[in-house]
Amino acid sequence: MDKKKKVILKKRRIFNESFRRARVKEYESGQLSVLEISRLYGINPQTVYLWIYKYSVYNKKSLKIVEEKDSSTRRVKQLQERIKELEQIIGKKQIRIDYLEKMIEIAKEELGIDIKKNYDTPRSPGSGKIKD
Repeated sequence: MDKKKKVILKKRRIFNESFRRARVKEYESGQLSVLEISRLYGINPQTVYLWIYKYSVYNKKSLKIVEEKDSSTRRVKQLQERIKELEQIIGKKQIRIDYLEKMIEIAKEELGIDIKKNYDTPRSPGSGKIKD
């Protein structure tokens, strides 16, 4: 029996130096991340890192590149600031509520008016049924 072997050739692309330097410049300028370069041009991210180590002015082989678009520590600080801001807003609202409750209490004691349970007030004209 004849068995035909299928040979699958691996596709290997070779990029010239100017192309490599251009991709490193895109990375260094902040236009694209390593992952974006690899996806856009169909290049393995490890290959892009090798080009960065070889052609970059700033990054050398002994340095580790930590790449985060939105730094988690910066995000945590932003969220903590937002929490602080919301706590201040809640504190102000609580002070206002306490103030209004005290005013209602004073009105009840001095004027004899129970504002909380004053159901005898007439309805406003806008709260009735809508006529067609």
